[in-house]
Amino acid sequence: MSDILGCLEDFEHRGLVQDTTDRENLRRLLNKPPATLYAGFDPTADSLHVGSLVPLLALRRMQRWGHRPIVLAGGATGMVGDPSGKSKERNLLDRDALNHNIASVKKQMSAFLDFDTKENGAILVDNAEWFSKWNYLEFLRDIGKHFTLSYMMAKDSVKSRMGGDSGISYTEFSYMLLQAADFLHLFQNHGCTLQIGGSDQWGNMTAGTELIRRTTGKHAHVLTMPLLTKADGGKFGKTEEGTVWLDPERTSPYQLFQYFVRQDDRDVVSMLKTFTFLPLDQITQLAEEVLSNPAGRQAQKALAREVTTLVHGTQAAESAEAGAKVLFGGSVDQLNEADLLAVAADIPRTTFDKNFTEACAVVDLFVETGLLRSKGEVRRLLDQGGIYINNERLTREQPQISENQLLFGRYLLLRAGKKKYHLVAFSAADPSS
Repeated sequence: MSDILGCLEDFEHRGLVQDTTDRENLRRLLNKPPATLYAGFDPTADSLHVGSLVPLLALRRMQRWGHRPIVLAGGATGMVGDPSGKSKERNLLDRDALNHNIASVKKQMSAFLDFDTKENGAILVDNAEWFSKWNYLEFLRDIGKHFTLSYMMAKDSVKSRMGGDSGISYTEFSYMLLQAADFLHLFQNHGCTLQIGGSDQWGNMTAGTELIRRTTGKHAHVLTMPLLTKADGGKFGKTEEGTVWLDPERTSPYQLFQYFVRQDDRDVVSMLKTFTFLPLDQITQLAEEVLSNPAGRQAQKALAREVTTLVHGTQAAESAEAGAKVLFGGSVDQLNEADLLAVAADIPRTTFDKNFTEACAVVDLFVETGLLRSKGEVRRLLDQGGIYINNERLTREQPQISENQLLFGRYLLLRAGKKKYHLVAFSAADPSS
């Protein structure tokens, strides 16, 4: 990390600090590692999404500064529902669904945090472990008595729902008490003195510091980060197809890469600060590129490359970047199968229900797929050097396609001229061939 900036200063320079409790004492805490901090994740799906990266990468930054991160999976609170930032009550999940989701996201988190280092290795906990041991009367006695109704109703997350059409259920109203109890448990059992999260969580998070103060007489801290907004008014992490997930089966590395490479010039610099570990001086240089050469989109490419590498690894990022170049004539050699199919999602496709067991005539294939209208047109374009298989130019001397040209044993990427593409898929190659 920087020799000049401290931990909190680095967060401030990256625009990752919205509010804190007692900033100067927090600064001193973070300048003396290892402090222990946590962020909570409600397991509402079996994959994290790009919005989850904000707190997750914040935990990773803290760990790189020498602090110990705790990831709290809300196996209990996920059954209740958090009213923060919501306009209506969400659907609640049963225990089996929550267990499945927690097991799935645990695997994803291990790509970002070091759970093995002895001194400041990350810890993953599930709040169902301690809430399952509490009965309702004990919870009221131990937690509920410390909060007045007026204190809870003054929180923005509650006030915004009280005035809405759907109101707020008692279940969601109680959420801040559950989250406060989480903080107290981690404070008492793991020495956790800092909670981080989005700015919409301020009310719930400060309820935790208040509970710690009332029950132990000691002080803990909160750091909130700004909620991500986009300059064009669009919702961050959403596309026309829906949520951008970290699970490669839901959102391929190529789609993730494309999501970030398409970001607005007005957003890309703040995203570089939030989602990458690039040095601030390098981000400044990329910001200058945005102004001097916006068409080059160097900042967006750096953002997409860094995020895809963080989420899926170097090889997947290289495949995704290669995929981004394919429809501009780039090589297909570095593509994996998932990225090839993601690249081809927006171009015509023909599937032949047969094995590719012998050489196939180029002329016939381009006509059968409808990419070109006649054999004569194919031959004329061959003479002009405008016929390509897998982005490699063919000539009249190469009228046949051989099986060894198949991508992943069954695909061919046809191209006529500069921009007309078509993906051909055959059934799996004959294993005896």
